[in-house]
Order: sequence, then C-alpha cells, then structure tokens
Amino acid sequence: MADADPLLVETWQQLMGFVLEQRFRWAEVATELGITQAGLRALLAIDPRQPQSMRELAAALNCDPSYITAMIDDLERANLAVRRPSQADRRVKTVVLTPRGMTALQTARDGLLYPPPHLAELTRAEQQQLARLLQQGLNPTRPER
Repeated sequence: MADADPLLVETWQQLMGFVLEQRFRWAEVATELGITQAGLRALLAIDPRQPQSMRELAAALNCDPSYITAMIDDLERANLAVRRPSQADRRVKTVVLTPRGMTALQTARDGLLYPPPHLAELTRAEQQQLARLLQQGLNPTRPER
C-alpha cells in the first residue's frame, strides 16, 4: 500500500466514505422489515430461485454456521423464510424464502440500492461520466492501457 499512487488512494477513500455514509440505511431497512441487521444480511444472501443449505449460506456470508442459525431464526420469526429438509439429503436443512420473504427481499434491495439524494445534484453528464468510470474500474476483463 505504501507504493500506491496518492491520487488513487484519495479517490478510493472518497468513494468509500461516500458509500459508508449510507450505512444508516441498513438499520432503517431492517427496522422496516421487522428484522435485525444480521437478518437483513442473511435475507440478501438467500437466492430466491435456489434453496441453499445453512452451511452454504454460512460460506457465502463468511461466518460461522452457528451464527447463521440465529440469522435464520430472525427471518423465520418475521415469516420471511423457512427451513426445509434438502431433497438430496434430508439431514441437511435448506432455507427458502416465503412469499412475504420474496416481497421483503425486493423491499430490502430497493431500500439499500436506491441512490442517495446528493447524487442527483450531479448533472446528467456528470452522472454518466461517473457511471462510465466506475464500470471501467470495476471491469476485471478491461484491457490494460
């Protein structure tokens, strides 16, 4: 990190500061859904098209399987998810979103991914330029200049 370009470091710090300023949204969305922020994290990790085992969710969230149990308990209390035996191995429990959970997932995504108001202060051209720059910077297949 010591050899990083100072302008690059400053740019990254500004970008991360901008993103981290939005962390209050997690609490607001979790409260709106009647779950904890940990439960919200689990909700966002569940693939609504494919039941996942508790172990798979723990791996996806990079946390201990025992912690996943508490997170899914939170979702079950709110009637957002249920545990079901796996079709492949009945000893394994999978997590499936309920219809209410599917709605909550969309609410969570909308609440967390909606752009902050101060982005609207940029002109349309500035918004397009920022989008292009971020797409270029985040594209791992982008050819080197």
